[in-house]
Amino acid sequence: MTFNPVMEPPAPVEALSDILMRIVSELHDVAYLIERIEPQLLDLGGAEILNSPDAMKVMQGIDLAVQKSRGLAEFIDTITGEIPHGWAVDVATALSLVKLAEMQKALGGATRHGHSQPLSKAAGDFDFF
Repeated sequence: MTFNPVMEPPAPVEALSDILMRIVSELHDVAYLIERIEPQLLDLGGAEILNSPDAMKVMQGIDLAVQKSRGLAEFIDTITGEIPHGWAVDVATALSLVKLAEMQKALGGATRHGHSQPLSKAAGDFDFF
């Protein structure tokens, strides 16, 4: 009797530097999306919103979130240059944990430019869940 185990194809692996650069792109997108909130809040609340200490804390929090997102992107971008191109990882499990389909495609390299958020969407556009 011979036993022929079914061989599963090996998991796809990619260069770690390529994956990290897609993360950099996503972080820049996050910063851009957060940054767009600030003027909208000013439009909704008017100039008086700047007189409220609580509103100012929110505005400062928005600014901090943008700075942190961009800082993380620059940090990852910089250290990525030091990673040997031969380093590869399997991202299948990590991608399966990403719940946003467009982000999953972008991080998995399925989108042309690596962005999950269509930055040029018209006002009023929305996606059904």
